[in-house]
Amino acid sequence: MSTIQQIRTAPRSDLRSSTRLLAAVLLPVGPACVALLRYLLPYQTTDDGPAAIAAIAAHPDRQAVCVWLGLVATLTLVPAVLWVGRLTRRHAPKLTAAALLLLVPGYLSIALLVSTDAMAWYGVHEGVDSRVLADLFTHGHPITYVAAGVFVVGHVLGTVLLGLALWRSGVVPRWVAVATIAAQPLHFVAAVVVGSPTLDLVAWGLNAVAFAACSVAVLRLSDDEWDLAPAA
Repeated sequence: MSTIQQIRTAPRSDLRSSTRLLAAVLLPVGPACVALLRYLLPYQTTDDGPAAIAAIAAHPDRQAVCVWLGLVATLTLVPAVLWVGRLTRRHAPKLTAAALLLLVPGYLSIALLVSTDAMAWYGVHEGVDSRVLADLFTHGHPITYVAAGVFVVGHVLGTVLLGLALWRSGVVPRWVAVATIAAQPLHFVAAVVVGSPTLDLVAWGLNAVAFAACSVAVLRLSDDEWDLAPAA
């Protein structure tokens, strides 16, 4: 038998157990990072440019931590919702599809929003004129407004739909679905209506706890329930 034939007929590595473990570990990381970010962020969502830049200048270290947390959240939130969708898709395919169509672009948009925060931190660090920096922060390229809109609609409505998919699928206890449904509307109230970092911490914390419960559900699956076996 030739070497090429041996390679073609050799059994492929079955990584399903490893990917389930990876999913279980990473699922709550993104929401937990955003919970800390929203609590530590120096400025309020409703602040105008000068107020935001003044707050960042007063707490540059907190702003720097928030930028790092934003990066980790950007890298982990999309796989997290895809993994939750893997739990719910068989029992609630339409709700799962609708949720992911909103959540994936919504969470990908975080990258552009984090870059704006990074720019503000750098400008403060380098002593850029505060008026210029405030104008850049609030009146940058129009794509920033598009990204913000995609993020807000995508993650608020998408998480509600994902919670409904968890409820309908029955793969987790009902309280997990309720926590998922409530998390982002509560975040919207905390960030936009009342301006409470503590309430925002609770809101995203609910999301993180719910995803941690999904981690338990992932670990309880068999490899065959998680994914197809590698082809021979």
